[in-house]
Amino acid sequence: MRVCTLDPITLEDVTDLENAPFIMDGDLKIYFQSEANKCEYLDIPMHGGENSPGLKKIFDDMADCSITGSIN
Repeated sequence: MRVCTLDPITLEDVTDLENAPFIMDGDLKIYFQSEANKCEYLDIPMHGGENSPGLKKIFDDMADCSITGSIN
């Protein structure tokens, strides 16, 4: 099992692992500084994959970006 003690919301290290809330995501255990941070993390919408309309829009926007050039 892999363990992440960096709270993904605050990006601060969680030191009290015995009392800290956590989630299990496959073989990854993610610790949070508070239950509120855990809830905020769980409320973040996930991308649906490469056929996701939201992700397709990101790729389309980047394709026309002057920094990256055209990939189309």
